[in-house]
Amino acid sequence: MNAGCVKGQRRWGLMVAVGIGCVSWMGVGWNYAHADEALRKQIVAKGIRYLEEQGQAEDGSFSAPTGPAITALAATALMRNGRTPEHPTVAKALRYLSRFIRPDGGIYADNSLYKNYETAVAVQCFVEANRDGRYDAVIDKAVKFMKEIQWDEGEGKDRSDFAYGGAGYGKHKRPDLSNTAFFVEALRSAGVPSDDPAIQRALVFISRCQNLESEHNRTPYAAKNPDGGFYYTPAPGQSQAGTTPNGGLRSYASMTYAGLKSMIYAGVGPDDPRVKAAVEWIRKHYGLQDNPGLGQQGLYYYYHTFAKALAAMGVDKIRDADGQEHDWRAELIAELAKRQRPDGSWANPTTRWLEGDPNLVTSYALLALSYCGPPREKP
Repeated sequence: MNAGCVKGQRRWGLMVAVGIGCVSWMGVGWNYAHADEALRKQIVAKGIRYLEEQGQAEDGSFSAPTGPAITALAATALMRNGRTPEHPTVAKALRYLSRFIRPDGGIYADNSLYKNYETAVAVQCFVEANRDGRYDAVIDKAVKFMKEIQWDEGEGKDRSDFAYGGAGYGKHKRPDLSNTAFFVEALRSAGVPSDDPAIQRALVFISRCQNLESEHNRTPYAAKNPDGGFYYTPAPGQSQAGTTPNGGLRSYASMTYAGLKSMIYAGVGPDDPRVKAAVEWIRKHYGLQDNPGLGQQGLYYYYHTFAKALAAMGVDKIRDADGQEHDWRAELIAELAKRQRPDGSWANPTTRWLEGDPNLVTSYALLALSYCGPPREKP
């Protein structure tokens, strides 16, 4: 399996190549301001210094009590911002992460309830580090493992079940859009094509997480709040943003961007009604002061997903519902510069979903910033 970037199709005005968000910027009018790049470099350098000097433990881990995922995210963030796999900080993190490789192919902690999530972020890390093929076997086995735990016929589900195609975590492994988005991105980064059956099964689940009634979505929630955004899961229906008075599930930004980028990675084109509806929701709710629909909750997860989705779309600017045009890269750089702490880290005072942990949040911020720089060719 090719662990490098995957050559995509010219559907978005660019050649999309999905691999840890890897994009070959062909056919895009790249309007990059040097002043923004100077600020980006400055805050990236401070963030890297924090992770290297304060975030990493002697054993190579980042926030070890939470499992291997934050270590994987931190190492990926460092590599996406210029550190090589041989850099001492990254090399130590990779050695630590390798301890979690299991005989079944998964990459997860003992007694983990988060096997899909931990394996997915570890795969993306090993793909980023796989400059000489040393992780080919690890990546291939991990991809096979993730496919085996997807909710499909092997798990006793058929297409009529709202859990079908999803990936999840927790005691009951209930599928959700966040986990399914990580699943799709990990498979695409590992070279799995968009038309692979596992990705197309995931697309069934992703489509059912959208507030849009269509041939792809006959859930009872779709017509109750038909705004085109996305929510957490239809199996059973839940939105972290709550419900509408008529029992609909409220859309929110982090899941809407996760749903949109996952559809792009699954080969859905810009003229598809699902994509058009998601983009319209984004135009109506554009903003970086909070995670629209959730306030400050999950803010840095949102920034990270926001940047990936817009980079995958190949757009330099977004026009909001009032007609105002936004240079999303410049605005994201400025917002993250404003929020960076004196020691170079980021952390969310609203600590839900572990966002009080500066290792996690600094990794999210650095990953988001990696989509705001000049085109980067993966070695």
